[in-house]
Amino acid sequence: MEKAIQDFKKHMETERNLSAHTIKNYLVDLHQFHTFLETNPVYDIKLGLHDIDHMVIRAFLGSLYRQRIKKVTIARKIASLRAFFKYLLREGRINTDPANIIQVPRLEKYMPVFLSLDEISTVLESMKNEKAFNIMDKAIIELFYSTGIRLSELAGLNIGDFDFKEGLVKIRGKGKKERIVPVGSYALKAMNNYLEDKKNTLKDNFKYNYFNAVFTNKNGQRLSTRSIARIVDKVIRISGIKKKISPHALRHTFATHLMNAGADMRSIQELLGHESLSTTQKYTAVSVGKLMEIYDKAHPKA
Repeated sequence: MEKAIQDFKKHMETERNLSAHTIKNYLVDLHQFHTFLETNPVYDIKLGLHDIDHMVIRAFLGSLYRQRIKKVTIARKIASLRAFFKYLLREGRINTDPANIIQVPRLEKYMPVFLSLDEISTVLESMKNEKAFNIMDKAIIELFYSTGIRLSELAGLNIGDFDFKEGLVKIRGKGKKERIVPVGSYALKAMNNYLEDKKNTLKDNFKYNYFNAVFTNKNGQRLSTRSIARIVDKVIRISGIKKKISPHALRHTFATHLMNAGADMRSIQELLGHESLSTTQKYTAVSVGKLMEIYDKAHPKA
């Protein structure tokens, strides 16, 4: 089992070209399944991969339900098992795929958390307070709202990814896929101010190198996703917005405001880097609120 998992890891890295984050999650799920096999009487660990059937997988999923694991997490674990056993079947290491008939639990629908126009304006206006925020804080928030970039994508930005003349940024997304996204004038100005300040602070140690990280700590090391998330949390808290807003909520805010302003879903899909249009469709539910607002104001019998 362990060797099969390691072979699958190489397959994900070389053949499927999946992101490091996706590979990590798949491996966590598979190792958890392996641990279940070793410690549960429903399966004799001395048996081979051929002897793992759908009942063993259902027993594993049943243990997760008893732990009250969220359905979305269980759905991801099923996806990991499906990908793993599909790989083993193709490689001829098993004769049948036991995960093929396992059904994904019905997921709860949720409304994405986002900021209204007034709220995001309040956040951006509060950042004029130079005592509370530094230039990098403002550049990060402006970039999140201007591009809808993911947290991991923002952390991975290099200086050479920006085309300041054309107002564009190259983003490396999930599965190492790249997309070109426009950057608004306010975000470009914040980025220019940040890089200029960085250049003046570091002086001779500053190198405008293509592969240099954009956002770094005082030691010149690339900021981690956790550090950036803490910056977002600080900004939202000081701004006085009574919401728990994550970096991903700023991505939702970007998409929702585009949708409410009339942008078509296909364009939003491209900007967000969604592989499937169905992933983007959740923002249509959010924009229904805007339609209701217009209806209430315009309809004589609303």
